[in-house]
Amino acid sequence: MLLHLAPWTLGLALVLSAVLPFAVKPWLTRWGIIDIPSDRSSHSRPVLRGMGLAVAIALVVTYAGALLTGLIPVDRSIALAVLAMTAAAAALGWAEDYRGVSIGVRLAVQGLIGALGTAALIVTLGIPAWWWPVGVAATVAYINIANFMDGINGVSGLHGAVVGLFYAWAGGVNDMPWLVCAGLALAGAFLGFLPWNLGRGTVFLGDVGSYVLGGAVAATAIGAFLSGVYVEYLLPPLLVYLADTAVTLVLRIRRGEVWYRPHRQHVYQRLTDAGLSHVQSALVVTAASVLVSVISVAGLRANGAGSALAGLAVVLVLVAYLVSPAVLTHARPRARSERS
Repeated sequence: MLLHLAPWTLGLALVLSAVLPFAVKPWLTRWGIIDIPSDRSSHSRPVLRGMGLAVAIALVVTYAGALLTGLIPVDRSIALAVLAMTAAAAALGWAEDYRGVSIGVRLAVQGLIGALGTAALIVTLGIPAWWWPVGVAATVAYINIANFMDGINGVSGLHGAVVGLFYAWAGGVNDMPWLVCAGLALAGAFLGFLPWNLGRGTVFLGDVGSYVLGGAVAATAIGAFLSGVYVEYLLPPLLVYLADTAVTLVLRIRRGEVWYRPHRQHVYQRLTDAGLSHVQSALVVTAASVLVSVISVAGLRANGAGSALAGLAVVLVLVAYLVSPAVLTHARPRARSERS
């Protein structure tokens, strides 16, 4: 299934995402959608943001094309609900980039996206309604988590690629073409964006990009979970993002800070403060996500003791990631003193 669908779904999303910025960039310049650096930014000069519009178009067009051309022969109602949630999240992010939206309105619309999308999935699948608030909370949470974590070049592009490919594989294992196509479209769209985010003429995803990432991941995960896919296939690629956001949020609240204001206290940001480049920090996040995912799948296929060891290994990887800025900060002065 993966070999059959990948050339069309992954390939089309990647090509569209790589080419569309040529058309989108002049419009972003004309509209003045520019990110001005502040003391909390990870960049030092004004940069065009909102290029996630190209990524969103690539993702939505590719997934809609998979539906229209019959690449998704069954469970089409599930795919349609996931597509609608993804497109709605992208539209909200674009509204924030283009004109600005208050925090209250953003949260309300995110909740509405989760409420309507999850309700459609529940009705389609005929499952108990008690999962409805879980879907709403998951949608709101992950859209914001993806937005919080989109602070350095490459991190969101790599996250979309890893989660998308892992979900596509989960779809193949569980014989779900809609999930395969959703994962491949997600991976292709964010892989195609990477050259634009990492090259000389760097541009940013903006809220439209981080919102479509969070919305697509949440919608796909909710649809897959409600369809009976084991959580061990769905949660592991997200654990690093979840751990980074949760720990940072708790520490900020304990210090009496306003939790939703911009800051530079996430683990991936502190890694750059400790001396890593944007790409190096993004690769640390990605490597940890891949490692956690591989260990989790191995644990799913192991016996009782093997599963317990896999769980322990996942916890150790997450702890290692969370303390990595402190370790790197402590090690660098020592290395410099030894060289001198």
